Amino acid sequence: MLPGWRNLSWTFSFLKSRRCLICKNSNFNTSALFLSASSATQSRLTSGLLLRSSVNSPSARRLSVSAGPMELKEVLQVLEQLAPLSLAESWDNVGLLVEPSKPRPIKTVLLTNDLTDAVMEEAEALSCDLIVSYHPPLFRPIKRLAQKDWKQRLAIRAVEAGMAVFSPHTSWDSMKGGVNDWLVGGLGSGQVSVLSQAHGGASHSHKLEFMVRSPEELNAVVEELKTSDDGTALQCSGSRPDSSGIHVSLTCSASALTPSVQILLKHSAPCQSLSILKLEKAPLPGHGQGRLSVLDQPVTVATAIQKMKSHLGLANLRLALGAGRTLESSVCTAAVCAGSGASVLSGVQADLFITGEMSHHEVLDAVAKGTSVILSDHSNSERGFLAVFRERLAVRLPDAMMVVLSKADRDPLEVV
Repeated sequence: MLPGWRNLSWTFSFLKSRRCLICKNSNFNTSALFLSASSATQSRLTSGLLLRSSVNSPSARRLSVSAGPMELKEVLQVLEQLAPLSLAESWDNVGLLVEPSKPRPIKTVLLTNDLTDAVMEEAEALSCDLIVSYHPPLFRPIKRLAQKDWKQRLAIRAVEAGMAVFSPHTSWDSMKGGVNDWLVGGLGSGQVSVLSQAHGGASHSHKLEFMVRSPEELNAVVEELKTSDDGTALQCSGSRPDSSGIHVSLTCSASALTPSVQILLKHSAPCQSLSILKLEKAPLPGHGQGRLSVLDQPVTVATAIQKMKSHLGLANLRLALGAGRTLESSVCTAAVCAGSGASVLSGVQADLFITGEMSHHEVLDAVAKGTSVILSDHSNSERGFLAVFRERLAVRLPDAMMVVLSKADRDPLEVV
């Protein structure tokens, strides 16, 4: 490509009933084709930019807020900035789970680890407008809303009270500075790495490279790609023509791959020059499930227990000493995963595992490898982060809004 030459680029958002605009490009003796995007598409594009800025630029996370209460969609924007839902695991059910039919200003937000009958009673007493429940109260698909199921009853009560319910779950686990970073911080400072790396949620999964002989052929291909619209965004860029023609690069989603290839194979030049590449999603440094810390100051197992009791606010923890270990054995490395962490911790080499719960046989496997295990019970490994998140959320909301930590929320298990 010649110095100073600027690539032509087209962005196609192929949705039905879009108008097509022809614009002359001053740097290229042909027409550049643009499709006017709907407001829905613009919103998705803006959301994508918001996610990238929230992940990569902490200073970009702040919103300018009004003095009074905010609308639900505005509060959801703040929640999304703090922890993009794209960080959640694919199997999870995150985001807005219950939306009132009649919008109302959000004055009171209740934070809880689990939405139970006791927490719902607390929310009703507070005249709460939005419940942020770390665990999603609605997880599996439901076919009816009936009183016989306790989770369905809670959903009904939320609807009747006009309360919105939002769940972040594994997006909080994955995000940098989230639940797992908070949990591993209980042992003190260290060099922290992610156990299961998160990757960007790019919509384009494949890259098609081909050549066309002329601008006219390029426009013809573009027109056919438009008519094969399946509602997927395509991005295409072409270089300055040379003796061999115009080099074109097209990126598309997996769903758009087959129809796009079928169109290109109908044209002689693209058919002879077509190559297909699968694009890898870019890793998001610092984001992902679980954490491994190489402690700056190694501690004994006994000291680690005391530190975690203090950090979690618990009087008791369960301990399994690794084979050949004692309470005075040194802990130089610790791997943590909030909640039920066995699948994330499996195969990790560390002196100590910290999680909420593991099965009997999973604990035996870790112990046999010389790794000690601390268990706090599931939600006790997560709940303390709510206070941290409350402070982050409160500074992004108007003073007129209250962010309340549930007093009724607690782990269902206790030592007796």
